Amino acid sequence: MSDYFVTLTLEGCEQLVHRTVLDSITGTCIDRYEALHPAGGRCVVLVYEKHYYRAGNRLTLTVTLDDFTGRTRVHCASGGGGEGLFRFDWGASESFEQVVHDALRSYRA
Repeated sequence: MSDYFVTLTLEGCEQLVHRTVLDSITGTCIDRYEALHPAGGRCVVLVYEKHYYRAGNRLTLTVTLDDFTGRTRVHCASGGGGEGLFRFDWGASESFEQVVHDALRSYRA
């Protein structure tokens, strides 16, 4: 899915994403990185992980948020692979990512 903007502040969007991923699908936040732009604005990168037992794999979800344009922009990417011979995720990575998109749907600008 391409980038999109939301009507939330960067802080509010980060809190909603974090709460949604941790509460809804028992993901784990494995990293958070923040960068400040010299001209103003911030970029926050959140990396989550979840083990999907039904697909037998570990998935990651990276959510990048920035407010460089004066609005909060969202970008998500997910991926992972199965164990052994089955190195595909049966749609689990899309499901992991979709949880974030669903939580932000009513805030899309």
